Amino acid sequence: MSSFTHEVPGGAAWSFAIRAGRQVTLTALGDEACVTTLLFGPDRLDRLNVPDTLKSQMSACIKAPMVLMSDRGVALASVTSSSLDCHDCLTGFGADAHLERFGPSSYAVDRNDWKRSARTGLVSELTKHGLGEADLHGSVNFFSKVGITDDSRGTLGLLTGVSHEGDTVTLRTEVDVLLVLATTPHPLSTAPYAPAGVRIGVALTEPFTDDDPSWNFRDESARALEQARRLAA
Repeated sequence: MSSFTHEVPGGAAWSFAIRAGRQVTLTALGDEACVTTLLFGPDRLDRLNVPDTLKSQMSACIKAPMVLMSDRGVALASVTSSSLDCHDCLTGFGADAHLERFGPSSYAVDRNDWKRSARTGLVSELTKHGLGEADLHGSVNFFSKVGITDDSRGTLGLLTGVSHEGDTVTLRTEVDVLLVLATTPHPLSTAPYAPAGVRIGVALTEPFTDDDPSWNFRDESARALEQARRLAA
């Protein structure tokens, strides 16, 4: 299938193998969305390396036109556009401990209203592809932004009022990838449990060229894209 759309409700998880040369657009279906995302390369052993992605591109967050690099320096995907100027990738994914303030919750009692953490959803999706907890890695929390608070320790805090329904971020897959995501509360959120969903749109797109913004962003970005081109050849 060359193109499709799929909606993931808030508090859920989803995964899909996406071929190289696709445009993947995430659209927030509510305010204050948080789409916690993992990326794996075609061999499932190579996966998103957040520290290398940030260090090599001189950034503390994910933004266009950065490339999302793997452990081996391969561009898994490029951020081609975004309605927001920054997406959190420093605080990781939410765990069950972050939901304890809402009281106990389980599928047996609450059915589809079961309050799940990002970790629970991500691991559930990973098992569908022969992976598991050991394959969890640093995530990108699309549509979320963190900043330094006013306390003396310079603690990171979640900034509110940043993302709204209809905000988008678009990725271009540079190699075949496994996309795994969860639409659960950000780990630093103190709001009531009402996570927003996300619409995923996948369509064919043109490969990058020498005048591509991601190619020209930094030398390290171009090297990662060249690695991807060689891998896909």
